[in-house]
Amino acid sequence: MLNIFARASVSRVTDPIGAWLLARGLTPNAVTVAGTIGAVASALWFIPRGQLFVGCALVTFFVLLDLIDGAMARAQGPTKFGAVLDATCDRIADGALFAALTWYAFDTGDRWTAAAGFICLVASQVISYVKARADATGLSADGGLAERAERFIIALLGAGVQGLGVPHLMAVSLWLLAALTVATVLQRIFAVAKSAREAA
Repeated sequence: MLNIFARASVSRVTDPIGAWLLARGLTPNAVTVAGTIGAVASALWFIPRGQLFVGCALVTFFVLLDLIDGAMARAQGPTKFGAVLDATCDRIADGALFAALTWYAFDTGDRWTAAAGFICLVASQVISYVKARADATGLSADGGLAERAERFIIALLGAGVQGLGVPHLMAVSLWLLAALTVATVLQRIFAVAKSAREAA
């Protein structure tokens, strides 16, 4: 949903930054890989150790690089390899964040929150897979309540603010997100079914 409403506003900020980085010799693929490594390392190092605020803040910083590499790709001209690399790295970063949150919940004995984290981990991958598989077969599966931006905002805010001392917020945010991600999987499957009927 944020992709629809915020893309133009975000692009006005990120496009000049992307052009500036390109002019200094950086490539979109390099920024993609650097952001993914940073996000994965931050999530898996800090969050399971209970340093929720620091971990979430660092993951947020590195995930924002995904906006910059997109701006760089638009300025340079996107490539097929770059698109596949970006999508692959997105899935790795998504998996690392929800794995780290689930790990932390299990480690603290909060199995219900861990279950929510596991649902988010699986459903977030399925959301992306449905779209990729639909695109590959010429069908449409766009949109949904919890696309990647919404998933990161809800998860990082919930865990990060809990790291500042607000109890139970991570559990609330992960269960909310679990419901939204499952709903988004269903939305995309219904969208594919509709697209298939229209194409028949």
